[in-house]
Amino acid sequence: MIRVLRRSIFLASSLSLSAATLAMFTIANAATPVSAAVGGVLESPLNAAFSSLPGFIEGTLKALVMIALPILTLFIVYSGFLFISAQGNSSKLEEAKKNFAYVIIGAILILGAWVIATLIGGTVSQLTA
Repeated sequence: MIRVLRRSIFLASSLSLSAATLAMFTIANAATPVSAAVGGVLESPLNAAFSSLPGFIEGTLKALVMIALPILTLFIVYSGFLFISAQGNSSKLEEAKKNFAYVIIGAILILGAWVIATLIGGTVSQLTA
């Protein structure tokens, strides 16, 4: 059961990262005017907010957090379901506790990465300005 849970968490994080990357490029390409390509001027395909590396990393992590929060909510609900379905069975309770701990650790890692990247991005932008 733990292997299935780990594989599903890995699959969910891979899908959310892929969806975040796809969403970022879709948003960036929708903002690029067509007349710029016709005029012969080569413009950046990224949105102006994502033209710098700190801005791009911050936007990517923000999209990842927006996608990961509903997934984390579902895993917390699933963990609660495991607690309820254990019905006093000690081995099932231990499995539910491990599942809940993994979900909380994953949430801390995702939200912590976003906070740290935002702090670093702000520091870098202040130093370069």
